[in-house]
Amino acid sequence: MTAAQTTTLGPDSDLSQIFELAQQLRVDSVRASTAAGSGHPTSSLSAADLMAVLMTRHLRYDWDAPDNPAGDHLVFSKGHASPLLYAMFKAAGVVSDDTLMTTYRRFGHRLQGHPTPVLPWVDVATGSLGQGIGYGVGIALAGRDLDKQPYRVWVLCGDSEMAEGSVWEALDKAGHHRLANFTAVVDVNRLGQCGPTELEWDTGTYARRIEAFGCRAIVIDGHDLQAIDQALTTAADGQAPTVVIARTVKGRGVAEVADKEGWHGKALPEDMADRAVAELGGVRNIHVRGPRPPAVTPAPIPAAGPIELPRFEVGDKVATRVAFGHALAALGARPDVVALDAEVGNSTHAQDFEKAHPERYFQTYIAEQQMIADAVGMAVRGYRPYATTFAAFLTRAHDFIRMAAVSQITMALCGTHSGVEIGADGPSQMGLEDLAMMRAVHGSTVLYPSDATSAAALTAAMAELDGISYLRTTRGSYPVLYDGDETFPVGGSKTLRHSPHDRVTLIGAGVTLHECLAAAEHLAAEDVPARVIDLYSLKPVDAGALARAAQETGALVVVEDHHPEGGIGEAVLSALAATGSHPAFSHLAVTDLPGSGTTDELLDAAGISHPHIARAARALLGS
Repeated sequence: MTAAQTTTLGPDSDLSQIFELAQQLRVDSVRASTAAGSGHPTSSLSAADLMAVLMTRHLRYDWDAPDNPAGDHLVFSKGHASPLLYAMFKAAGVVSDDTLMTTYRRFGHRLQGHPTPVLPWVDVATGSLGQGIGYGVGIALAGRDLDKQPYRVWVLCGDSEMAEGSVWEALDKAGHHRLANFTAVVDVNRLGQCGPTELEWDTGTYARRIEAFGCRAIVIDGHDLQAIDQALTTAADGQAPTVVIARTVKGRGVAEVADKEGWHGKALPEDMADRAVAELGGVRNIHVRGPRPPAVTPAPIPAAGPIELPRFEVGDKVATRVAFGHALAALGARPDVVALDAEVGNSTHAQDFEKAHPERYFQTYIAEQQMIADAVGMAVRGYRPYATTFAAFLTRAHDFIRMAAVSQITMALCGTHSGVEIGADGPSQMGLEDLAMMRAVHGSTVLYPSDATSAAALTAAMAELDGISYLRTTRGSYPVLYDGDETFPVGGSKTLRHSPHDRVTLIGAGVTLHECLAAAEHLAAEDVPARVIDLYSLKPVDAGALARAAQETGALVVVEDHHPEGGIGEAVLSALAATGSHPAFSHLAVTDLPGSGTTDELLDAAGISHPHIARAARALLGS
């Protein structure tokens, strides 16, 4: 077959034709990576037969309308095999050969080294291994329980990533939920980046582990096209979540690299690539139009009901986590809002949503990585997920959050039980790193309310924000500071005390705002007027208010229940640096390792209680 010949394959194509497609996918994977001078051709060659059968006979997809709500979803968890995915796009006719050969891995182009949703046929960014399978579970959950559409979700995994714990979190949830619309295909090619994988070709052990998590395992020769077709047919029978364990050869079809160590992530040199293309039968021009999505009538979208946020009386003591839960339940009037919990909903108050809207509440148990993966999958389908757990426990899902930003996902996160304020539970439960983590996420919004009114308002505000937003809430109950008519624009702040004679500004959020107010009372009794700013929006931050405070008072004390690195203090300093302001500055934060105790004991021991704040203000003023 030569490049001049054009053949179109459909679902009824015979296996000999599909073999030619597989060879084309291999050839184009080699050509693209060699032209780019980098990439993962050997990882692509091993899975080419699997993907040739899938896209020709089983992937029900409209390449011209990737947003078809009934269309299947394909996730390349082994995102480094992007040459294979892009070769599939060429075969589907949505990417030209010239684009594949001249733009892959080049600056300013869409065919990036690992797939991202800048391409309309890609749902999620992958490449951080062990994540794509979790995303697939989330998309499958959305399809069955929210969209109520018949689409299937197919995930291509590598065998190296099967060592990741997040893979087993995902398979556990696929089995628990009996997600019969979910299929993972594991490309067991034996070789990882540095040598053989943990299990090499021990497909029996893979099968036993997978079955132990409640999924059906099918072991096949990953280069036997008939066996692949039969396995994918069984996987799509609607009976059980399925994992196809395909024994393959890394570098299949190219004798110089097949099953050879030292070729992971290396493009073939031009002379070797020429020999590989010849060995594989030369350049082809096969087009594929596989099965179409089923014709379905989309379910009518329920109309959004009125959202009545909770209101609180000024002076009443209410925890911001409680206000968050009440507000989240109210937001459930929007049919696109869904809530996810990691088995702490009675503490975070996410369970308030479950009581009001159980059909859109998803329990992931103690599996924070999968909670975020489920949220990403649901966001892919157009939902507004709110995922909640203790602030400390969100940190273990940081890579999923980071990759969600790469995927340009919109979702809201809430971390509760932040800081030493939580008291006797001790340091394992204290979120002291979360602000730094979330501020560093690309395009994120970080909010930290100090009372119930602002917590409810900011919970609602997140439903209108693009990207990843984060709400930090506290465990304890503190006085309501604002009446229900107060507004809290993202990027704003509130000045709670001020006068023309202020000599110092105290800046806090959450529990430390209340400590700042108490410190200001003490300073006032000493005839030291102090301004107090509620910095409820940390990203974006109210640089204007900070610059005015710096100019008008000349001295700033920033207090936070967080480690000093990456939190409120650094947000303030960055904002002041951009405005050219250089006030006298004091930063109080949690620097030592805390232990158990009462809230008051721990705040004082950390040096962030009101006596310490007043003392820091006096020191700045030289008094």
